[in-house]
Amino acid sequence: MQNSPDDRVPVFQLYGETGRWPTPDLLHCESIAACSRLHDWHIKPHRHADLLHLLHIRHGEVRLTLEEDERRLDGPQVIIVPPVVIHGFRFSTDTDGHIISLAPPLAGHLRERLAALGEVFSRAAHYPLADQPEASPIATLIETLVGEYHRPAPGREPLLHALMQALAVQVARRASRRRTRHATLRQDRGRAHLEQFLALIDDHYAEQPTIDDLAARVGITSAHLNTLCRRLAGRSALQLLHERLLLEAKRQLTYTNMTIGQIADQLGFSEPAYFTRFFKRLSGQSPKAFRQSR
Repeated sequence: MQNSPDDRVPVFQLYGETGRWPTPDLLHCESIAACSRLHDWHIKPHRHADLLHLLHIRHGEVRLTLEEDERRLDGPQVIIVPPVVIHGFRFSTDTDGHIISLAPPLAGHLRERLAALGEVFSRAAHYPLADQPEASPIATLIETLVGEYHRPAPGREPLLHALMQALAVQVARRASRRRTRHATLRQDRGRAHLEQFLALIDDHYAEQPTIDDLAARVGITSAHLNTLCRRLAGRSALQLLHERLLLEAKRQLTYTNMTIGQIADQLGFSEPAYFTRFFKRLSGQSPKAFRQSR
C-alpha cells in the first residue's frame, strides 16, 4: 500500500530542526537569513503539528509552497502558515525579513482575544504590502518585537504579547480587503481531529487527562488518535500532552518564584519527586538546574 503525502512530509518544530521548543517564551523570532542561510536559503516542504508562523518579508523574493500550490512573491509581504499546513520556501539571497513562530497557547489566546479578527491566523495566506496602509505599522511592530525579544527587560513577556496582538490586528485589517487563493485550504477530517485534540490539551493539560478521555472528547478511539498524531505530528498523543506540560513547567520555572513543589501541584503531579523525574526525563535537566540556568 502506498504512503499518503502526509506520511512523506517531515514534521519540524522549528525550521530545519526536530528538537523541542527551545524557549519558555510562547513565541520564537528570528531573521529569515538566520534560519535559511545554513540551508542555502531553501526550506524544503514540511509541516508543524502545532506551530503557527507569520513571515514578514521586507524586501527580496520567495518561491512559496503552500500545500499543492507554488508561486513567486516579492516583498514587502506577509505570509501566514497555520499548524499542519505543508509549506516550503526558497528565498533570494538578498531577502530581508523575519519569521515569528507562535506556540499554541499564544496563538489560541490571540484568536480568542481578537474574535473575528483572530481568524486571520486560521487561514494559510499571503498578503502583499506594497502601497498598503498597514505596511508601515507592520514593519514598525515587527522591528519593535524583534528588539524586545532579544533584550531581557522587566515586563518583556506581556509587552511581547501586546505587540503580537497589535501585529495581528494590522494583518487582519490587511487581510479583510483582499483574500488570496490560499484563504480556504481544504482541511480533511484527520487534521480537524488533530486541531481539536491540541485545543483540548491546551485547555486541560494541568488536569493530566488520559488519552482515552481526550480521544473520547474528540469523538474517536485512542488508537485512531495515536495514528493521526504520529502521521500528522510525528509524535504520539501522549508525547504531545507531555510536551505541553513541559512547556508550562519551563514557563513557571522561568517567570515565577513558585517552589518546585508548588509548580508540581499546579501541573497535576501528585508528588514533587514525580514532577522532577518527568522534567528531567524530557528536558535532560532537573527543574532546579533549569531554573538556575535561566
